[in-house]
Amino acid sequence: MSETYDVVIIGGGPGGYNCAIRAGQLGLKVACVEKHTKLGGTCLNVGCIPSKALLHASELYEQAGTDFARLGIKVEGLKLDLPAMLKQKDETVDGLTKGVEFLLKKNKVVRIKGTGRIAGAGVVVVDGPDGETTLTTKNIVIATGSEVTPLPNVEIDEERIVSSTGALSLAKVPNKLVVIGAGIIGLELGSVWRRLGAEVTVVEFLDRITPGVDLEIAKAFQKILAKQGVAFKLGAKVTGVEKLKTKLKVSVEPAKGGDAETLDADVVLVAIGRRPFTEGLGLKEAGVAVSNRGVIETDHFKTGVDGVWALGDCVAGPMLAHKAEDDGVAVAELIAGKAGHVNWDLVPGVVYTDPEVAWVGKTEEALKEAGTPYKVGKFPFSANSRARTNHETDGLVKVLAHAETDEILGVHMVGTGVGEMIAEAALAMEFGAASEDIARTSHAHPTMTEALRQAAMGVEGWTMQM
Repeated sequence: MSETYDVVIIGGGPGGYNCAIRAGQLGLKVACVEKHTKLGGTCLNVGCIPSKALLHASELYEQAGTDFARLGIKVEGLKLDLPAMLKQKDETVDGLTKGVEFLLKKNKVVRIKGTGRIAGAGVVVVDGPDGETTLTTKNIVIATGSEVTPLPNVEIDEERIVSSTGALSLAKVPNKLVVIGAGIIGLELGSVWRRLGAEVTVVEFLDRITPGVDLEIAKAFQKILAKQGVAFKLGAKVTGVEKLKTKLKVSVEPAKGGDAETLDADVVLVAIGRRPFTEGLGLKEAGVAVSNRGVIETDHFKTGVDGVWALGDCVAGPMLAHKAEDDGVAVAELIAGKAGHVNWDLVPGVVYTDPEVAWVGKTEEALKEAGTPYKVGKFPFSANSRARTNHETDGLVKVLAHAETDEILGVHMVGTGVGEMIAEAALAMEFGAASEDIARTSHAHPTMTEALRQAAMGVEGWTMQM
């Protein structure tokens, strides 16, 4: 069977389905190829969405057990119903994936089940449940996302040695959880199981947590997590995991050499990062250039082959669902002859722990390395009225602005709800705002967002403690 389309998208994750929906809205004939039963990719199925469902539920559980009493709320007989917690997570995922399927149908996108690969100029062959289907198209979009980066000498079984996928569905709370990697995924999922009762130890090869986050914010974040009970072994590497009948033995060595040690664990979470999923797509045969890390080389989403585009985790830039969504919309608009664009320099990042970490723009370390003159304004949540009334005083807001022009160059936060607050900073930076613009913009009182305003005031030294 052969069908002809304006656009065939390989991958139904955030980048792929947003590209498909936007292309459909623009009147193009679109097919979206996805090998998994459910649409939504890693984000909806085994990433952003289910992890946030567990983060939220585990935060409420811990608050009920530790924080409610001091607010005058007595809770008796509190206990964890893990199957119910996992069920509500799965129900959330199911509802959202069905929503994506509805949006594709609404915008007349043909959903094709199977594994797609480029088989020539303007040709995609799909190996599906009913055999092969050949699609001819004017444009091919690669939106296949990323996969878990494996750790040498450690075999993931998704039961006792798990990736982020297995960590979302553990049958019981482990007594001891060892997390390999102090990045976003490891810290988020580690915090879930710590709140539910696990003893959590994080092993990180670098001498710091959350690589890429402003160092001052990362250090403050680590102190908060340590206060909550998370143990850290930084500058260390895991060389192997031995499976015993009742436990795991994790071999850890200093990254720069030294005496090894062994950690006991019931579950080990491997969270050392993700890598582009670009194997088996026929890219090399089609002449599409791919780096040795699997990243597809593009120029404004165009590969070196006419009519072949790539986006999301497959290309350079942060591996974030919202970045992929923006990429998808931009590619659809470019194919339709419009001016699609994404400012990758201002894609915000968030760690959805409690408290959260959020940032956009340059870190202080990057500004120093580039020799950019800058000023710093900071404000602690301990001096914010709403934070004090809510007993959520951990963390701070940090604003970096150009020393000569006052243009905001970066905003970095750690605190309750900063994942929502960062949008104001991103919007201001998209419009080229100065720190004074935020400082002179009225913010409702009392709100957590006043901390951003006060940090902006601090750039010029006129912060007002509250």
